Amino acid sequence: MGTAESTKRQQKSARSIVAQREPNSCTTMADQKDRLDDFKVQTAKHPNISSAPLRPHSEHSKDRASKRLSSDSNGTSEGGVGSSTPVEVTALEESFRRFAIHGDTRATGKDMHGKNWSKLCKDCGVIDGKNVTLTDVDIVFSKVKKKSCRTITFDEFKVALGELARKKFKEKSGEEAEAEVFKLIEGKTPVIAGVTRAVASPTVSRLTDTTKFTGSHKERFDDTGRGKGKAGRVDIVDTSGYVSGYKHQGSYEKKINKPSMAKPM
Repeated sequence: MGTAESTKRQQKSARSIVAQREPNSCTTMADQKDRLDDFKVQTAKHPNISSAPLRPHSEHSKDRASKRLSSDSNGTSEGGVGSSTPVEVTALEESFRRFAIHGDTRATGKDMHGKNWSKLCKDCGVIDGKNVTLTDVDIVFSKVKKKSCRTITFDEFKVALGELARKKFKEKSGEEAEAEVFKLIEGKTPVIAGVTRAVASPTVSRLTDTTKFTGSHKERFDDTGRGKGKAGRVDIVDTSGYVSGYKHQGSYEKKINKPSMAKPM
């Protein structure tokens, strides 16, 4: 009896659990149906909502990197104050960048080597040979740059110009002297030297005058001074059958191969 009663109790409890689950399942299916209907309505309103292909995560990261590089180059920052306004580049900084990239295709314009620094001081008239010399320029460059670096930044560049300004304009105050040096550099570009011309010296002209050549070297050029090429370097054997100095070479062949004129009837 006890076993039968326990079995009946287990069956009743199982039925009650199933009865509780059935309404929940019906409710869940009804919710899913409502969601599906809502999705169909949204799709009908916006037919192109799913036409755009999904982009991989790598492309999104590339877009963010390119946006960051563009903002850095324009002097802006995402989310910062005045992010839509790029930083204005002064004439002094523009000249610094032009001299920094001169002669170096891999240069970014953010730092400058000692060679370009010396060229800037020379081309812009900072070096005068009296108050400021090339040695002074090299000493100031070594003084302002960091020990582990071979270049100077724009901030260090301005410090170096301040050092040279006090030497060049001793009678003026520090700020006035810096302003005068800045004026010498603003808007300037590197001076590109022209092609080196040949020096017309008697020694060079004597060595290149073909009329004064002797021996086998004389045979390599004609009367106008133009080279003969292989004919002036190698003895070419004449196999034409004519003796040297014969002036009517080829006249016999022309006479034989001359077309005959037909006589009129």
